[in-house]
Amino acid sequence: MLREFRDFVMRGNVLDMAVGIVIGVAFGRIVTSLVNDIIMPPIGLVLKGVDFTNLFVALRGGPYASLAAARTAGAPTINYGTFFNTIIEFIIIAFVIFLMLRGLTRLQRPAAPAPATTRECPYCLSAIPLKATRCAYCTAEVRPAGTA
Repeated sequence: MLREFRDFVMRGNVLDMAVGIVIGVAFGRIVTSLVNDIIMPPIGLVLKGVDFTNLFVALRGGPYASLAAARTAGAPTINYGTFFNTIIEFIIIAFVIFLMLRGLTRLQRPAAPAPATTRECPYCLSAIPLKATRCAYCTAEVRPAGTA
């Protein structure tokens, strides 16, 4: 059983997946830092420091001055401001990832086109194999590709 487990773990796709997850977590930290430390401060400045985290509805008890006060009192709350902040953060993160991937794909060289495996029949214009000497569609004799 241990040998089977070792063989499973050492297969290429499992190792590739593990490396991808580790790199994905590190990349997520970079993007989160970019959003929280570089993008959100100017947005907060434009919105004049509006903070949605203190928008909530207390389901039981009296009015509370802040979400922290409601949590301290043990009151159940619907935290729609925190949810709204999370949605905004997700949209910004998704947009930043989109821009980064768009930039990276533009840096990559286009793949070389695959070599042709067919050519057109000069009589019926159907696609025939390069080495064909007779068209399968119109049965005309054709010269193999590359011969004069």
